[in-house]
This record gives sequence, structure tokens and C-alpha cells, in this order.
Amino acid sequence: MIPRYQTPETAALWSDPSRFGRWLEVELLATEAHAALGLVPIDAARACRDRAPVVDDAFVAAVSDREAVTDHDVAAFVDVVQDHVGQPDGAWIHFGLTSSDVVDTALCWSMRDAADLLVGAAGSLRDTLVGVAGEHRDTVMIGRTHGVHAEPTTFGAKVALWALQVDRDRRRLLAARDAVGVMKLSGAVGTYSNVPPEVEAHVGAALGLTPVPATQVISRDRHAELLWACAAVGATCELIAVELRHLQRTEVREAMEGFRPGQKGSSAMPHKRNPISAETISGLARVLRSNLQAGLQDVALWHERDISHSSVERIVLPDSTTLAHYVVKRTERLLSRLEVSAARMRANLEASHGLVFSQPVLLALVRAGASRDDAYRIVQRNAMAAWETERPFRELLAADDELVGLLGDGRADGLDAVLDEAFDLERSLRHAGRAIDALDDLDDLSSPG
Repeated sequence: MIPRYQTPETAALWSDPSRFGRWLEVELLATEAHAALGLVPIDAARACRDRAPVVDDAFVAAVSDREAVTDHDVAAFVDVVQDHVGQPDGAWIHFGLTSSDVVDTALCWSMRDAADLLVGAAGSLRDTLVGVAGEHRDTVMIGRTHGVHAEPTTFGAKVALWALQVDRDRRRLLAARDAVGVMKLSGAVGTYSNVPPEVEAHVGAALGLTPVPATQVISRDRHAELLWACAAVGATCELIAVELRHLQRTEVREAMEGFRPGQKGSSAMPHKRNPISAETISGLARVLRSNLQAGLQDVALWHERDISHSSVERIVLPDSTTLAHYVVKRTERLLSRLEVSAARMRANLEASHGLVFSQPVLLALVRAGASRDDAYRIVQRNAMAAWETERPFRELLAADDELVGLLGDGRADGLDAVLDEAFDLERSLRHAGRAIDALDDLDDLSSPG
């Protein structure tokens, strides 16, 4: 992953020293487990631990140089480790194991830790959304369908739905963490022919990973599940980002990304304030979805294994977990700095001449005995006139003889009472807080796990 979209945590997790350090720990634990069973000399296992190399950039370079000879990364790694330990003790490193035992166990260890980072970030984003939703519980705005004014809602209700969705993403990440928090040390085709199950159990317990039945490799549906969870939380962040991009359009101007002192929106036009965070989030969500496709294609391998998955995973697993972590944190930053204009929201709601109350008028006509189709046509006729003449919708309704006859029983005061109720904003929003109230049922809002 390019540094622009890394976070310090994921950069460290997926670094070469981290990867080789995990490989080394798996090897040492396995050697110690073999020694406990009497299959490796106790003193040799102690020597392997005591004389194990420091995994740093120099070690990584040494493995790279050796791989130029072996054309096999794990074999090169084992050679360099054995050289550091020295003979004859170093010969016991990798005893009974196959490459995938080490690589898959260490990879699942890394994925589990990456999932922990993502669960924590998703929990923090959810908490931020809960706060924004509560702050704007009574911030009235127009709800839109197909991009067109529909009926009144609140910004708090909108944000509350985002919070509930992020909470579902957090749960998906927790499930994916369980799916990848596994390991195997069962040999070339998974039959424990050269490594006892007790060795696998010892290493799994030490690393907090669950041993699972496997071929030479752990089943890749687990890896795909983590990629799905990354893509899902990315899609949620994109949902938020797309909405905020629309709300920042010049014609709308209901919400804007924060703008720091010294920040420039355009190299050419000094007046510009662009939704750059939201647009970046939308773009990176596309990459997360694409990587999921590659991960799903890795599920089907030949027989007990091939390596068609390996090259893919070297890219998509670090990249997706890194991007998902970045996207979630960037989304939280966007929301924590968001500028919301309640006045502009109210003005936009009122800009359609009261048409947002068309449905209550329709229902009042139906209650008065009109057929739904006749009532719809009466209301629609006046609605279109309101658009064309830019006159208040209610004023046109009050002058419609057909509607007066149905709703007012021939009396203007009767019609006024019906229209008062139909055009009552508080009545329309009396249940809008239900989505915000649902946030009270979320568990452990302050806990990442």
C-alpha cells in the first residue's frame, strides 16, 4: 500500500520485519513443542530461542539475498535463521513443518490483529456518529428520494441510521476476526504425518489462535470473509460520504467538510471548498470491493493446495485491511469536523412552497370519502401549479373549489382546520426520533471489542 493511505498501525503490522518476526515465533514455538514431546533435544530448543536472530531490516535483507538463490521465500528464511542459531541446534528449526504451516499461521495471526484494529476503529466511528445524531436530533431538514424533495426528516435521524449500520459492520468485523483467528501445523496435506497434533495445540494456545482442520493450507473462505467485512465497512463509509458530497453542493449547502486554516480547495479558484475527504472515501471503497472479488476467487484451489492464492493475498490482504482502517478513520475525522447549517436545511425544506406536505393532504381527502385516485389528482394538480407559479401550495389548495367541497363541507374554517393539521411540521416529525432512540440499545459504546 502506498504511504498516502496507510495508518501507522497497519504499516507496522504488515511490514516485512513484522511478517518475518511472526514466522520466527511460529518456528520457535513449534521447536519448543517438539522438545516437550521428546522429539527435539531440550537444549537445542533452548539454543534456538536464545540465539534466534533479531528481525530487523538487516535480517530482511539477508532473507532477500538468500531468496535470490533458493527462489523460495520460506526456505530462504529458514536458511538464514539456522545460520544465526548455528549448527547442530539450528537444524531443528522447521522440523516436521511445511511452508504453509508457518505462513498460514502467521498470516492468520496478522489478519486477526488487523481485525482488532478495524473493530476498534469502527467502534470509535460509531461513537462519533452517535454523538452527532444526538446533537442534531431536532435539526429539521428535507428528506429526498431520487434526489427530489420528499418529506421532512431530521439530520439526527439520518446520522442515527449511519451509526446503526456501522455497528452492524463492527459486528461483521468481529465475526471475521473469529473466522481468521485460526491456525494449522498439520503438515504437507493436513494429515499430521510428520508433526503431532500436540505441537499444533501448543503453538495455537501460545498465539491465541484456534487450530482447525485443513489441507496444506487453511481454507480461503475465511480470508474472503475478512475481505467482505472490509468491503462492507468501506461501503458504509461511502454511503456516508456520498450523502455529505451531495449536501455540500453549492445548490444545497446544508453541510460542509471542515476547512483548516491555510487549506486550499483549488490551485486555480480561491473560492473553492471541495468535499475532498468524502470523494477520497468513495474512491477507496471501490478498491475494497475489487479486492473482495480477488479474495473470493482464491477460495477454489487445486486439490490440497496450489499457490495461485499466494500472490493475490500478498497484495489484497494487507491493502484491504490497511485501506479499510484508513477509510474508517478518515470518515470519523470528516464527521468530527463537519459543519452543519441548520438554517440552510430549514430554508431548503421551505423552498418547495410547502409541497412536502402533499401526502397528509392526500390522506385527508381519502378520509373525507374521495377515492384515492381522485384525491391524488386533486393534490397533484395543485402541486404542479405551485411549482409552475411559485405560489404557496397551501394557498392553492385553499382556493380549489373541489377540495373545499370535500374537506371543508363548504366552509373555509373547516378546510383551514384540515390544512393546519396536514401542514403541521411537528406532526410529521413526531416519530422521527425513533432511529436515535434505537442507539440506546447499542452495547459497549466505549469499548472497541
